[in-house]
Amino acid sequence: MAATTGKEPAGAPDDDRAAGARPPGGRSAGGRSAGSGTAGARTPDGPSAGVRSTAGRSAAGRRRLIAAAFLLPALVLLGALVVQPIGYSLYRSLFDRSGDVFVGTGNYRELLTDPTIRTALRNTALWVVLAPAVATALGLVFAVLTERVRWGTAFKLLVFMPMAISMLAAGIIFRLVYDHDPHRGVANAVWVGVHDTFAQSSAFPKARPGRDSPLEPAEGGAFVTRTPVRTGVPVLLPLVGVAPEALPSGTRTAAAAPAEPGKVTGTVWQDFTRGGGGRTNAVDPTEQGFSGMRVEAVRGGRVVASATARADGTFVLPAAADGALLRLPGSNFREAYAGVEWLGPALVTPAVIGAYVWMWAGFAMVLIGAGLAAVPRELLEAARVDGAGEWQVFRRITVPLLAPVLAVVLVTLVINVMKIFDLVFVIAPGAVQDDANVLALQLYRTSFGTDADQGLGSAIAVLLLVLVVPVMLLNIRRLRKEGSR
Repeated sequence: MAATTGKEPAGAPDDDRAAGARPPGGRSAGGRSAGSGTAGARTPDGPSAGVRSTAGRSAAGRRRLIAAAFLLPALVLLGALVVQPIGYSLYRSLFDRSGDVFVGTGNYRELLTDPTIRTALRNTALWVVLAPAVATALGLVFAVLTERVRWGTAFKLLVFMPMAISMLAAGIIFRLVYDHDPHRGVANAVWVGVHDTFAQSSAFPKARPGRDSPLEPAEGGAFVTRTPVRTGVPVLLPLVGVAPEALPSGTRTAAAAPAEPGKVTGTVWQDFTRGGGGRTNAVDPTEQGFSGMRVEAVRGGRVVASATARADGTFVLPAAADGALLRLPGSNFREAYAGVEWLGPALVTPAVIGAYVWMWAGFAMVLIGAGLAAVPRELLEAARVDGAGEWQVFRRITVPLLAPVLAVVLVTLVINVMKIFDLVFVIAPGAVQDDANVLALQLYRTSFGTDADQGLGSAIAVLLLVLVVPVMLLNIRRLRKEGSR
């Protein structure tokens, strides 16, 4: 049996002393737990948490790769169709017509001096001010009013229907609507009809005396007899220059007026025989009377008697006309009212804006109507109970609550009218396109017209982009503000 030396083996752990050094409760004398030393910093969960963190990073990376894979085609298209053209246009605007000579800001200086481009700028500003405001206002009125009628849905359908028509088709439609001929243009047909209701136009605007006529021109477009007339002696007042199809309805074959004692009789007629023949200053069997022609007897500059020709052109004046001159007043020959020249230099831009409003008022109405459906009805009813009138409810409650929707519609239409092109191109005749010109149309004409200058055209494109960018930034800011609420 080995002798005991009082020493422990060199390799034995000092378990007993370690155990004896621990106070009850498992804490060391220093108050720390047994596992809290340097070796205790490695908790049992440490390795698995690191694995989970690495796995999470890998999953997030995979998700980003998948998102990038889905976004890549859109980004490629965006770069090819938007970014690259914008960059090239900016680059090309710094060169001359041929693209070989660097001109710097020369094209941009020309934008400020070219009168055609300045007209386009002025018209574009007019479009931006008028078209979105009018379309939005009409859309608001239609949206509010159609809520109160039973046939509101049908009305909304009719107002929105023009949105289904392309700009080209709408341009062709309104080119006919604005035609100057009242027989073709609806606008002038209505306008002339209203005008003629209050101021009847003449049926004989081209009538005039023929050769060897007893009539001679007088002041104010009238015609007067060369010699005084006498009672009992029929008077002949021949005229020419009126097409047979232009004679008033109900006109009959002219007749020679019989003599009547104590009265002045006569005939006013178309002294022309179709196909030739006939006698000058004599009533022939196939010639037509001037039904409705006004005849006045004038003595000393004063009208002493008047009459209106019958369907066969005959008329009768009382004895007061004896010894007077007969006058056909100028009102008989006043040119027929032809209406308004909608597509003339003065009105062509407002006329085209009217066509645009016709198309886009329905768009504004639908968006505003959707916003109006979300307005709390109890607020409107409370205002009415408090004694507010309908106009006060509309102005002080409905409009403020619809302000975000109105802003969306207004900004959308402003961006839209900045690039208006096809409607102006189709409606405005070639003779007045310079007067109706806008920036987008001028961009096309400058870049691809007969005297193409793509350097200047690129400068116009950059200018158009610069004008649109503030509106876009305003829209983005508004969207962010709404998103943060």
